[in-house]
Amino acid sequence: MPSLETLASLAKRRGFIFPSSEIYGGLSGAWDYGPLGVALKRNIERLWWRMFVESRSDMYGVDAAILMNPKVWEASGHVAGFADPLVECTKCKKRFRADHIEGNTCPECGGKLGETKSFNMMFKTQAGASGDSSATVYLRPETAQGMFVNFKNILNTAHPALPFGLGQIGKAFRNEINPRDFIFRTREFSQMEIEYFVRPEEWEKHFELWKEAMFAWTDALGLSRDHVSAKEIAPEDLAHYSKRTVDFEYEYPFGKGELYGLAYRTDFDLRVHAELSKQDLRYHDVQSNAKFLPHVIEPSFGLDRTVLAVLLEHYREDELGGETRVYLAFPRELAPVRVAVFPLLKNKPDLVAKARRVYDELRATIPNIAWDDNGNIGKRYRRQDEIGTPYCVTIDFDTLENDTVTVRDRNTGKQERVATHELAAKL
Repeated sequence: MPSLETLASLAKRRGFIFPSSEIYGGLSGAWDYGPLGVALKRNIERLWWRMFVESRSDMYGVDAAILMNPKVWEASGHVAGFADPLVECTKCKKRFRADHIEGNTCPECGGKLGETKSFNMMFKTQAGASGDSSATVYLRPETAQGMFVNFKNILNTAHPALPFGLGQIGKAFRNEINPRDFIFRTREFSQMEIEYFVRPEEWEKHFELWKEAMFAWTDALGLSRDHVSAKEIAPEDLAHYSKRTVDFEYEYPFGKGELYGLAYRTDFDLRVHAELSKQDLRYHDVQSNAKFLPHVIEPSFGLDRTVLAVLLEHYREDELGGETRVYLAFPRELAPVRVAVFPLLKNKPDLVAKARRVYDELRATIPNIAWDDNGNIGKRYRRQDEIGTPYCVTIDFDTLENDTVTVRDRNTGKQERVATHELAAKL
């Protein structure tokens, strides 16, 4: 597994991830995704949505607004209690999370640390032109509440039967004291999240089913079980809304860190929103004619941390043809570029024309395909290896004679001749 510095260098060089607003010196805790990074994120999102929403009959998609009525965050407990312990160095004035510091000395300058204070991590802004406290709103610190406050709307429109879930992919924002470790801890991030509503007496069964489903997801990403583990959170460390939580941790270069979370939120969220909004959020069981607040299982997936884990997991260094090379061994479903098409020489019109025809035909069935005629063939192979392209197709002079092309496998470097009419099926 590479260091974060090595990975960040590759990510920038090949157009996966850039420091945000870099020409002005950047901004701590903010990163921009380049063309290949966007493609990788979208492939992960599509795989997640297909696996957890589209392929299931008990799931419904939502896309709630980032800005919400501030009472949402009062009810959820975020206004009063969404805080981290903050300490400031009395010498250099830098600030740190107290639970990330050992001892009472500054890790930067060695100065003495001051008193620990509570720091609310929500970003405040204003909606409208009044400019007073009545206009205060927050950038959502999680996507979950958008699903809870839409629970009644889903009941009234989709008429789902328990158990059922709501799935959402979207941005969340947290004013982290110390953003760190590349894209592991940032102030702006994306979540892929599910709120799964169950009968109170059935929560344990569904909790275990979702635990298995989350391991199946890490398998689909190609993450080794040696690098992924489930950690039971101790009762005294549980969030205020949770009765049980399991963290899925990944073995990052800096040690184990949270990748995903699975929480049993009881009926906390629906109950507090029903109390503050004065709305009836109970589920009506038509068979028993009973009304009750369902309990909730929450599988939560960080998209940016998924990108980081996938890049780390599939980074490879080996020797091929007597040279050291770096490649990303992405599963085909995740690869930003599935196939690259090369004319052997770009100054030969017949080769280029034939290569363009092959490229256009493949593009009809494989959208994430690239054209590459820059540099010699060896440099093109190395470039495509570094971005994780599983197959390279080269159109050469033999292609003009017998209508076959060379297909090169990324992982092994092996090449084989394939007829052009068989190419799409092969790939």
